[in-house]
Amino acid sequence: MAKITSHKSIFFNLVSILFFVLMVSVVESRVVGRVPKAEPDHLCDQVVGVKSGDTCFATAQQFNLTIESYRFINPNLNCEALFVSQWLCIAGNST
Repeated sequence: MAKITSHKSIFFNLVSILFFVLMVSVVESRVVGRVPKAEPDHLCDQVVGVKSGDTCFATAQQFNLTIESYRFINPNLNCEALFVSQWLCIAGNST
């Protein structure tokens, strides 16, 4: 009889530990997983597709943009790695 009680106790402890670990992981994922969505600080109003041979400088000149404004409306653009059909913002504003 003592053996059965011992097995029940081990089973109950195991279930309790698993439940606790599950609850901690759920709570942590909710706390850590909540990353506030960043609002963009600019809006793109018009885009153009990159053609073979295009450069950032040439595109900025073609649409009468300063390099500063061009980089502002294309914040994550790597001008050293443009590819054909990539969208470039050529008109936009800050929010």
